[in-house]
Amino acid sequence: QMQLGESGGGLVQPGGSLRLSCAASGSIFSINAMAWYRQAPGKQRELVAKITSDGSTNYAPSVKGRFTISRDNAKNTVYLQMNSLKPEDTAVYYCNAEGRSRWYDRPHDYWGQGTQVTVSL
Repeated sequence: QMQLGESGGGLVQPGGSLRLSCAASGSIFSINAMAWYRQAPGKQRELVAKITSDGSTNYAPSVKGRFTISRDNAKNTVYLQMNSLKPEDTAVYYCNAEGRSRWYDRPHDYWGQGTQVTVSL
C-alpha cells in the first residue's frame, strides 16, 4: 500500500513562513493529483491547494498569493510553501494523493497522518 509522510510543521509568528513536505512511499503504481488539506479545531477539513500530475494548480481563495504548491514527480513528493502566515492558518495540515498502489487497483485517496501548523506570537 502507498503511504504518505508529512514533515515541516511547527510554530511560527504571524508574517512568517513554513515549508511542508509530503513524500509517498511503499507500493506506488501511479499518482495523479496531490493536495494539501487542513482542519482547524471545530471546523471541517478544507482543501488548501491541489496540483495535478501535469502541474496544474488550484488554491483556496484564503491562501491564494501566499501559498505555493509544487511537486517532484521523480521523488513522489509534494511541497507547500506558506508565506505571510496568519493566525487563521493554524490547523493540522494533511497531505492527500490520488493514485494506485498496484496496476489493478482503482484510483484511491491516500492520506498522511497530518502535521500541526501553529501561527502565533
